[in-house]
Amino acid sequence: MTGFKILSETMMVSPQITAQDVATAQQQGVTLVINNRPDGEAPDQPAGEGIAQAARDLGMDYCAIPVTQAGFSVPQVEQMAQAMAETAGKTLAFCRSGTRSTFLWALAEAKAGRSPQEITAAAQQAGYDVGSVRATMDMLASQTGS
Repeated sequence: MTGFKILSETMMVSPQITAQDVATAQQQGVTLVINNRPDGEAPDQPAGEGIAQAARDLGMDYCAIPVTQAGFSVPQVEQMAQAMAETAGKTLAFCRSGTRSTFLWALAEAKAGRSPQEITAAAQQAGYDVGSVRATMDMLASQTGS
């Protein structure tokens, strides 16, 4: 089973999950699964559609916002923020290690006006270092007055 890491009361991240992990996520209150990993990134990687179907079968929402090694774009940050805002329960985002999901969450939170210091502390508590996106977080937060 995958170990879900808590970033906030409504947000968890994880390394790659399987269709079986979706049921565990549902038991923990997750209503939205976000896949931040492009299909085909690794030969042993479960297909996103299998995870999407498992989520739908359990009445959960699913969306794919793939992030490649090329990095993040403003539309990806906006998609992440919108997806998180529209769910009534908890969100679980995953990628290969959970790092890209954490980075995308951090950028979306900063864009929404959350303090970069609070975001950084939450990520660190979950075992992730968002230092490499801190300048972008500061820029996004400054646009909202944080």
